[in-house]
Amino acid sequence: MTEKERLGGIIKGLKKAYPDATCSLDHKSPYQLLMATILSAQCPDERVNMTTPALFKKYPTPAAMAAAPLPDLERLVRSTGFYRNKALSLKEASGAIAERFGGEVPRTMEGLLTLRGVARKTANVLLGTAFGIADGVVVDTHVKRLAFRLGLTRHTDPEKIERDLMKALPKEHWIWFAHSLVLHGRAVCDARKPRCGECPLAEFCPKKGVV
Repeated sequence: MTEKERLGGIIKGLKKAYPDATCSLDHKSPYQLLMATILSAQCPDERVNMTTPALFKKYPTPAAMAAAPLPDLERLVRSTGFYRNKALSLKEASGAIAERFGGEVPRTMEGLLTLRGVARKTANVLLGTAFGIADGVVVDTHVKRLAFRLGLTRHTDPEKIERDLMKALPKEHWIWFAHSLVLHGRAVCDARKPRCGECPLAEFCPKKGVV
């Protein structure tokens, strides 16, 4: 089969398995999503979702978060790991949003990348999930691993992987595709023991049966 046919099969299989794939971080606003995504670095989404309710209850706005005592933020986010750096990112990013962006999360990649704790992955999550803007493709650990296994990239650098996926995928799939790979990585394509026998993408995967 051609590469176009193989990619079409991958998309079709993922669409059938995860038609409504979206970000699994709980949030009620773009601001909450941004803060949660910063906390999700090297931390399971489930743990972040257990942490953010108390955080947002005490500091519900960018101005409130920016004015929060740093030790208190560290205490509230300690369970997410790397808590000192994350607490500082929450505080400084919130301050920038309050002071430079009128209290509103910026809707551009350029604006988001000026915020502490925000790189392309975080910015892509925010733009795609909160605003429906497909500026790029989220590349987290699951997407990185599955894109390589599925033969969609030969690279290991996230920015090069993102460029490969943007080139290969129709733009209307950029937002959904990354979230579907995350779900598939969690449910079927385990890093240590992929369950190829029950994988809907097996016939399109060059790494079928290979750990």
